[in-house]
Amino acid sequence: MKHMEGIQLFEEKKVRTVWNQEEEKWYFSIIDVVAVLTDSVDPSAYWRKLKQRLKAEGNETVTNCHGLKMKAADGKMRITDVADTEQLFRLIQSIPSANAEPFKLWLAQIASERLDEMQDPELSIDRALEQYLILGYSENWINQRLKSIEVRKELTNEWKNRGVREGIQFATLTDVISKAWSGKTTKEYKILKGLKKENLRDNMTNTELILNMLAEASTTDISKATNPESFEDNIVVAGQGGNVAKVALKELESKTGKKVVTSLNAKDVIQQKNIEEDLDRKK
Repeated sequence: MKHMEGIQLFEEKKVRTVWNQEEEKWYFSIIDVVAVLTDSVDPSAYWRKLKQRLKAEGNETVTNCHGLKMKAADGKMRITDVADTEQLFRLIQSIPSANAEPFKLWLAQIASERLDEMQDPELSIDRALEQYLILGYSENWINQRLKSIEVRKELTNEWKNRGVREGIQFATLTDVISKAWSGKTTKEYKILKGLKKENLRDNMTNTELILNMLAEASTTDISKATNPESFEDNIVVAGQGGNVAKVALKELESKTGKKVVTSLNAKDVIQQKNIEEDLDRKK
């Protein structure tokens, strides 16, 4: 199954999702949906009991539901029951909830938006912007983050054109770039910021994002200019691209006297932003 994981927000509550490219449909975590509809203190237990009852009644919707790996609250990937939009509409009928109708409208909107995005990719960028704003990121940071996604896509497309395989080889080259400019592999960088399964780029400061973009954009440009043929050649190019950003990092640190790569993560930045806004309101 070719799929893309994500989190959708319904009235500021998270619903884990997976987009199946082959089937062109969303799958939603049933437990998350139960949490939205019932406000249950234990959505997992609620779903287990409901599933048992529906199975006893011979409900085909429950029988057809299957499990997919999704990121759990502890950051680990765990199998969880999922349902597509049609199945969820049927399951909602079995859950008494004041949120049922608003949630149905939300489901229909999510399905429609994804199909729209496939026709007009710019829409997905606009919606990513909205999601980051909801999570508390500044508009300046969001603009850099969205640009970093574009730069990364250009790099991975270049790697694919050079015969680099997704997975381990992509990860290896990414580590080479990261180590070259920041002095840390992706894993070491995440440890510094106190991250586990969280996205590293989502926890970079503006300056870190900019330098990481410079490193990746430079790698893309050097690759196009030198036409690396082997994976080993691509490793050399990745190091060269990373070194371009390292020069900029050293120059900046010499002018400011401050380290660029720090333990500061998104949670710290957003918390500081909220404190500053509170102080401004009290003035």
